[in-house]
Amino acid sequence: MVRIILFDNETRGRLLPLTFIRPTCEIRIGILTIREKWERWLKGKVSYITQDYLSEKYPIDHSKVNYIINGSVLPSPQLVRLIQQMDFNEAFLRGEELIAAKLDEEQIENLIRDDDIGELRGFDLEGTDYLKVDNLWDIFTQNGQAIEEDFELLTKGRQSQPLSDTNRVLGPAEKIFLEEGAKVECATLNTTGGPIYIGKEAEVMEGSHIRGGLALCEKGTIKMGTRVYGGTTIGPHSKVSGELHNCVLLGYSNKAHEGYLGNSVIGEWCNLGADANTSNLKNNYEPVKLWDYPSESFVDTGQQFCGLIMGDHSKTGINTMFNTGTVVGVSSNVFGEGFPRNFIPSFSWGGKHGFQTFRTDKAFETAERVMARRGVDFDVQERLILLRVFEDTTRYRRWEKP
Repeated sequence: MVRIILFDNETRGRLLPLTFIRPTCEIRIGILTIREKWERWLKGKVSYITQDYLSEKYPIDHSKVNYIINGSVLPSPQLVRLIQQMDFNEAFLRGEELIAAKLDEEQIENLIRDDDIGELRGFDLEGTDYLKVDNLWDIFTQNGQAIEEDFELLTKGRQSQPLSDTNRVLGPAEKIFLEEGAKVECATLNTTGGPIYIGKEAEVMEGSHIRGGLALCEKGTIKMGTRVYGGTTIGPHSKVSGELHNCVLLGYSNKAHEGYLGNSVIGEWCNLGADANTSNLKNNYEPVKLWDYPSESFVDTGQQFCGLIMGDHSKTGINTMFNTGTVVGVSSNVFGEGFPRNFIPSFSWGGKHGFQTFRTDKAFETAERVMARRGVDFDVQERLILLRVFEDTTRYRRWEKP
């Protein structure tokens, strides 16, 4: 039996804080996560090569035939065909970076034991068409194209559930797809800029104005009067309101009230309080700089528009304001008037006037309470992962005494 193994490499560091509690391939871009895309394209179940503290939750499984694939790479028809035609001991490269290889059982065991797979015959993928997430901002800049590709993958040969005639459609109606149990009433749906996908048991409430591409995933909710612009993904069990433009909410997160969110990526189990707002454009129109964990400095994104990157389990108070290009870590609570700093470490509690450490016992109590509302268990495995993140991010909380 063929095994698909998605691996993390140095790219994972540039995707922190989102990759603190998940492998790279569990990032959602488009409608599906990268892992879900590969499972559908290669018709198999994925396992992982990832960080040691994540490996119990995300284990590796191998057999006599194994495709190892870079977890930051999205499948495309051309790339999938090339991978399916590979021989053992062959590898595809982008420059010096490994994209995919076909390995036997002995090579996989050597890789696990000694981090060594020996000599491979390498072929450069120059000219091959595919998307790759190299940096945090790639998630939202490539999200519109990823929605288009996933929409084609998920809806080809299938019939949408009927759309109520209370809605107003601008553009091709065939670019709207409703899964079973989806509800859309009294909304304006504009598909001239991209498709609109409404997942199973998701709901678009009355008075909402939507421009595609949009992915509203399973049991997601767009509340009354919401304005959503293209290139936006609202992950499973998430609720949004206010105004959103070119955003990705990975799942189980809420922006349930007024306020603007643009060119941003929000992790799971986050909550943006009422009238929380992000700036996504500097007053001088210069390219935005963003905190980079590997270099422990701010790097030039080359993007004129870049808003908020927020790690899992983080929250904001009402009326919170974020500067252009702000990075918030895992399990932080941000509140108060004024703009806080544009890099907020994990397990921070405070705002413009300073921070203190969000103690793990209190953070875990909140996580347990929030996850229980969605019927998800905050188990020992989750606690150990978050505890490791707390320990690994201590040096960024400079107010703590050594």
